[in-house]
Amino acid sequence: MPDRSSIYLDWNATTPPHPDVLAAMHQAAAQAWANPASVHGPGRRARAWIERAREAVAALVGFDPRDVTLTSGGTEANNLALEHAFPPGTPGALVVSRIEHPSVVRAAEALAARGVHVAWVTPEPSGRVAPARFAEALDLATTTAPVRLVALQAVNHETGVIQPVTEVAQLAHARGARLLVDAIQAVGRLSRSTWEGADLVTVAAHKIRGPKGIGALVTRPGIQVRPILRGGAQERGLRPGTQDPMAAAGFAVAAERAEGAPARYAELASLREHLEGQLIRLGHEAGIALQQNGTDPRAPHVTNFSWPGWRGDELCAALDLEGVAVSSGSACSAGTAEPSPVLTAMVGPERATSAVRISLGEETTLDQIDEALRCWSRVVVRARPLR
Repeated sequence: MPDRSSIYLDWNATTPPHPDVLAAMHQAAAQAWANPASVHGPGRRARAWIERAREAVAALVGFDPRDVTLTSGGTEANNLALEHAFPPGTPGALVVSRIEHPSVVRAAEALAARGVHVAWVTPEPSGRVAPARFAEALDLATTTAPVRLVALQAVNHETGVIQPVTEVAQLAHARGARLLVDAIQAVGRLSRSTWEGADLVTVAAHKIRGPKGIGALVTRPGIQVRPILRGGAQERGLRPGTQDPMAAAGFAVAAERAEGAPARYAELASLREHLEGQLIRLGHEAGIALQQNGTDPRAPHVTNFSWPGWRGDELCAALDLEGVAVSSGSACSAGTAEPSPVLTAMVGPERATSAVRISLGEETTLDQIDEALRCWSRVVVRARPLR
């Protein structure tokens, strides 16, 4: 079935693979298809791509290649990071907010089910999790069990709000806890200062123009990660299973070119401002008072509005018929009837139900934005909001 969406404004869900990434993967498929664990020549050629990916990710994040564990993606990386702090039978506490990605929230709930004390931090309506709230949660959790880990994403995946990682890192370290930073929406879009102070950082290739199916957990030296899978000795035994040199080739090139991407993303701020201003005008003309979700400083390419009287998923479907791809929440939560847990925690279920996220990317143009606005206008003019 052909793709009806010609204007892609959902770069937070995934990014189109860059041509250089596809070229590297094609080269690896032809020349480096062997098992990277094999010691013969074909195996060594395959292994070279694995190590190039490891080195590129380390350089991008600002850590050492020896502390990069390649995974199947961001979800596995976040699960590995959370599991490392809580060996079975060892008391401990985790401090985390409700606006984290599902791969963190669901893993935290699983830890709670097996006896880990989980302290949930409530976000502000602005979309930011205040350091003072983390301090309160840390001190309260300590009365129950030693806090072993704090989790805080660098940039929220639905609102783009930048979180106070450095301040929370100081709070966690002062109490002897480590900080996990899900930097999947920040790496390649903002500077390293966005995750400064993290002890563990997670990355996903497909958010930086790379392939799906590969990501990384990066740690400070000396942190002992425990495997959640059992098998061979790949990735120092932390992630057993035969590595894919084609995916690694794509990840390597994507990570290398992502070092210069924050400057490209910074240029999107003016496009976003134009989009937001026109959407507010369009809503006013249609009698809809838009509500912005995420009012604290944001990454320059993301905006999120609630459209009172509409269901966000139905508005997205109507726009898709016009050839515009946007989303009503995290792609990892799509397909459910429930409103976004992130926005529900921030502003309540009613606004969450009517929310639409728009995320721009390196290839987004002003002409595309203006055409998307024309499509949006046709939708809201011809269709009565669903009340």
